[in-house]
Amino acid sequence: MADDQEINWVIVYSSSNEQEISLLQTMLEDNEIESVILNKKDSAYLFGDIELHVTTEDAFAASQLINQFFA
Repeated sequence: MADDQEINWVIVYSSSNEQEISLLQTMLEDNEIESVILNKKDSAYLFGDIELHVTTEDAFAASQLINQFFA
């Protein structure tokens, strides 16, 4: 992808469980879907969620994989 093109990221999953998010990210990577984790958890009070983001092009496939994972 060219440097001048902006990548649009969308949230496909959020949780307060870091291990769950990490496991899902690994599953997406195994299926050649790039993802990023955005930790919005407050470090002092430990509330908030951790978000798993993928590109808009991969959002549908990622959602399908995540749904299958929890089925």
